[in-house]
Amino acid sequence: MKITLITGATGGLGKAFAKLYAKDGNNLLLSGTNAEKLAAMQAELQGEFPEVAVDVFQANLTDRAACKALYAYAQEKGYFVNNLVNNAGFGDCNAFAEMDVDTQLNMLDVNCAALLYFTRMFLTDMLKNDEGHIINVSSMAAFMPSPYMSTYHASKAYVLYLGEAIAHEIRKTKVRILTLCPGPFDSGFVGKAGNTLTFEKIKPISAEKVAAYGYKKSQKGKRVAVVGFGNKLTTFLPRIFSRKFVTTVAASTTKKEK
Repeated sequence: MKITLITGATGGLGKAFAKLYAKDGNNLLLSGTNAEKLAAMQAELQGEFPEVAVDVFQANLTDRAACKALYAYAQEKGYFVNNLVNNAGFGDCNAFAEMDVDTQLNMLDVNCAALLYFTRMFLTDMLKNDEGHIINVSSMAAFMPSPYMSTYHASKAYVLYLGEAIAHEIRKTKVRILTLCPGPFDSGFVGKAGNTLTFEKIKPISAEKVAAYGYKKSQKGKRVAVVGFGNKLTTFLPRIFSRKFVTTVAASTTKKEK
């Protein structure tokens, strides 16, 4: 059975993606850390889209064994994951030397390692069937370093570079990989990251708009999608100004420095 796997699916962008794929008749396999939220979302989607099969799998993606268990579950069920949305991720806003090191390592496990694992493992069947779409959720953060969110920005740069490289490698197949790079949008991210200043300076857009844009660009086979005209302009800053200047500007949108 063909199925769409979405990680970090219980709210915000993940939920918005789930509804878009379900609306187009795609069966869903939703992953998240909260079993109650997964069950509630499963019931909601099955009620709204009765013709779509909705399966759920609880997994903490900081745990490599949990990532492998999710992949094994999909294989055991006979699922062909022809759409993969690597949406799970989180950030933290703090000086690098003051940030908890385990938080930083967990961030890399979710934002980078889990995304790499699922992309690599599910890509095999996609290439075998010469069919599939992968959306890896990165961020505007990928285009510049930022003091006080150094690990998060570095993790999103990894996602961008990885996706662009894979897209080139598979360009002669019918499998496509999109790296989605939104700016601030409404989600639970800011509450967990503590990055309120950015959201005060830059008005966030809805998660639904980000998902719709990413879904559209994925279907068109695009490699990178930056959400919003202003954000597109921002990606050119590192090409025009010195990296020191760009880093200083990024710092000013993240934390009020004394």
